[in-house]
Amino acid sequence: AMASANSAMNATEMTKIMTEFQRQNEIAAVKEEMMDDALADAFDSEEVEEEADQVTSQVLAELGVELDSQLVGLNAPGKRPTQEDAIAEEEDALNDALPDLRARLDAL
Repeated sequence: AMASANSAMNATEMTKIMTEFQRQNEIAAVKEEMMDDALADAFDSEEVEEEADQVTSQVLAELGVELDSQLVGLNAPGKRPTQEDAIAEEEDALNDALPDLRARLDAL
């Protein structure tokens, strides 16, 4: 089986193909590295980062002003609700809904 495979394959031709493949692969790697460097130089400049930070700060400042004007006059809670308060509110809500739920159940 190996003898027939060896006779069907030309070793020198295969070596030439593999050498050409390696050469083309190295060329592609060099081109990729050059493109990466060019893109990094184009987009990773300090000026672009500083300008982006300025624009971001400006937008956040404008949004902050808008939010501040919307929040004027709202009463902030004086203290954080306790767990007991939350449980009492849930029980009140359930007690309010219970008669309606019983009426629906009885209607079935």
